[in-house]
Amino acid sequence: MVGRKYLSLTRVGMMDELHFRLGTFVTIIGNLIYLVLIYYLWKSIYASSGTDCVNGMTFNDTLIYLVLATALFNFLEMYIVWDMSRDIQAGTIVLKLLKPISFRSYSFWSYFGHNVIAFFLTFVPTFAIVAALTHGAIVLGVNLLFFLLAAGMALVINFSVDMLVATICLYTESTWGINMVKECVVLLLSGATIPLAFFPDALKKVISFMPFRCIYDTPLNILLQKEGYTLSTGLGWQLGLQFVWCIILWIAGKLFWKISLRKITINGG
Repeated sequence: MVGRKYLSLTRVGMMDELHFRLGTFVTIIGNLIYLVLIYYLWKSIYASSGTDCVNGMTFNDTLIYLVLATALFNFLEMYIVWDMSRDIQAGTIVLKLLKPISFRSYSFWSYFGHNVIAFFLTFVPTFAIVAALTHGAIVLGVNLLFFLLAAGMALVINFSVDMLVATICLYTESTWGINMVKECVVLLLSGATIPLAFFPDALKKVISFMPFRCIYDTPLNILLQKEGYTLSTGLGWQLGLQFVWCIILWIAGKLFWKISLRKITINGG
């Protein structure tokens, strides 16, 4: 019975995403512009470096990584913080709290439908194009299965981080500034904007144990089989680290939400 509720929420989320097709189209156009910018930016960086390989990555390696990171961002991104802030300000959050399902579960499974559609409309086509154009630079094998597992755990971690920030809305009613800081920190420390191979060794060691790396860098390295993330070396450790952060952040978010719910103030309707 519980599973049917989750499936229904997922289906509604998928229908909602397909209904607003123009928004998806605009997102794709915006990403194309962004990819053009990073192409010329990194082309200039490599040209000025005077070498074809920087920190163990060639220009093609870097470009493939960042293109797939952008596609992965579109798949993983959730807008819980913005929606939570609007719901609190309008007073409509009370309607969601009265539903016969926990607010966190309702939010996750509703957004999961959007994520499923985004995966097939943005990530899969981008991955297929990159794999075709790079002529075998991406290994197509069992790593794809481990990538799907890592991407699933990355989705849970990303949701948990967003939910922790969104819960702050119960205290501030608006989290625009906090969310901007969160976006910058996650995108920077996860390797989504700059591959972690370009970070100083000391900082990279610290980041390697943080949850942010588990969102983008870990799935991408598994997919591209970089950083030793293969069946024989490193893969078990990285998947295990992802799983641990899934548990820690989910429990922390659940406790924080339970405590913070006592502080809620309903405005508007």
